[in-house]
Amino acid sequence: MSTLFDLPLLRALRHRNFRLFFSGQIISLIGTWMESVAQAWLIYRLTGSSALLGLVAFAGQVPVLLLGPLAGHAADRLPRRAIILCTQSAFMVIGLLLAALTLSGKVQIWQIFVLATLMGIVAAFDVPARQSFLVEMVGREDMMNGIALNSTMFNFARVAGPAIAGLIVAQIGEGWCFLLNGVSYIAVIAGLAMIRLGPLPERPPSTTSPWQNIRDGYTFIGQNMPVRNLLGMIALLSFAGLPFIVLLPVFAEGILHSGAKGLGLLMSASGVGATTGALLLASRVNVAGLSRWLSFAAITFAVALATFAWSTNLWLSASLLLLTGFAMMVQIGSCNTLIQSMVPDHYRGRVMSVYSMMLIGMNPLGAMASGFAAARWGAPATITAGAIACLLAALIFLALLPSFRTAARGQGCAT
Repeated sequence: MSTLFDLPLLRALRHRNFRLFFSGQIISLIGTWMESVAQAWLIYRLTGSSALLGLVAFAGQVPVLLLGPLAGHAADRLPRRAIILCTQSAFMVIGLLLAALTLSGKVQIWQIFVLATLMGIVAAFDVPARQSFLVEMVGREDMMNGIALNSTMFNFARVAGPAIAGLIVAQIGEGWCFLLNGVSYIAVIAGLAMIRLGPLPERPPSTTSPWQNIRDGYTFIGQNMPVRNLLGMIALLSFAGLPFIVLLPVFAEGILHSGAKGLGLLMSASGVGATTGALLLASRVNVAGLSRWLSFAAITFAVALATFAWSTNLWLSASLLLLTGFAMMVQIGSCNTLIQSMVPDHYRGRVMSVYSMMLIGMNPLGAMASGFAAARWGAPATITAGAIACLLAALIFLALLPSFRTAARGQGCAT
């Protein structure tokens, strides 16, 4: 008897473990986005400083870049589910502490800064463990669909969380968003506790020190041309391309003259485009031809972003961001899938930690650089420069595609 999970789009949900993980994560991610919006509003309400908004965001992301190597070592040497249980529990404690401080009326900006930094430290260990754990839940045959459904879940939460947070903040205050976020982690912790894992492939016994193990991971990446090129593309996208999100308020207010409503439309358009891109990836059944998708998505992203930079019409800008978000998600999801398809399991944690360093850790550096550049040369010129850098990288990748595919096939990945 066929079920909804037999549909190609949802095939990863055939796995009980992934269903438990997915259902818990979607609740938790909505809470996370609620907290993100409420925290930004709280900081601005307390200080009126846009600079502090950027500094707190930087403090919450840069630990991923600094602690990534150690987190990757942990993900390859310790049980990944145990790591995720610990990180999600830590997230819950930090969220509830922020809620208690805010609801008591005693919260101060330095406390928010410290808690954001702690969140970043925990995230540094959480991201590579979660990325590596996926294959243990769905197997290699459904890994691509699992990655795409994860991306769909993330983008759904990115749309739903801020909308819910806006209503709650307006009615009863930021502290209740923080409380709901803290409580939401119960869902993912419960789901992880109910997961039942079968026998896993044995990892080679550890005969080296942590630092030697970390160096071994970097050596593997350095000698693996396809993985190295994909990580480089993600790093450039994160540093030069994705900071457009930080500058959207400048476009909404100063260029499109559409205010907060216009900003909401632009953010939603990007989110809907990204969700559509993730669903398209979820409909694929294997990685054959995925490197071509990646090439054209990277080119589309750069061209759409550069065009958006000079648009003065709100609806045209929203349409271009719809395309930008779509191409961005296809590019990120394709890179993730291809990397995981080529990496042996005993290297997976270390490689995915570098992936998280490139995707998440490079972003605050790019956002800071873009902020300074926009202040000097303007937001349109800054976004255009980043788009041109991404376009050049995409064209180079396309030119090297034949050798990339040959090397990938040598690792059992028919791209």
